[in-house]
Amino acid sequence: MALFSKQGFGSPKDYGAKAPTTLKALLGFLHAARVRGYSMIDGVFAPGMAAVAAPVQRPGRPALGVISIAGPATRLTVARIQALSPALLAATNELASQSSASGPFTRPPLGQPEYERTTMNDRGMQFECSPC
Repeated sequence: MALFSKQGFGSPKDYGAKAPTTLKALLGFLHAARVRGYSMIDGVFAPGMAAVAAPVQRPGRPALGVISIAGPATRLTVARIQALSPALLAATNELASQSSASGPFTRPPLGQPEYERTTMNDRGMQFECSPC
């Protein structure tokens, strides 16, 4: 929010007629995405372009990445996005669960203290700070 407060929202001619132009509208976009579990746009940044995206994220952890699907709005309609969303969410959940097996995704970020793996549960790995 601080970034938008500093930069402003820009002009609809630069970001599309459907782009949010107020903080209230932006919060509406964010709330809808959180409720659905994925975000979707239609003509927001490019006329005639639609997209849907969902984060690859283990519960309680920062997002590891994102999977997005984009295409012409004539083919990627709201109904088509809603039809694709279960498969999109299944793919992001599968990647998130498999990321526990990958070394780079189980290490703390650079500059952070080393962590020891303590347990594995249905919500992903739990870590305990070893130097603390």
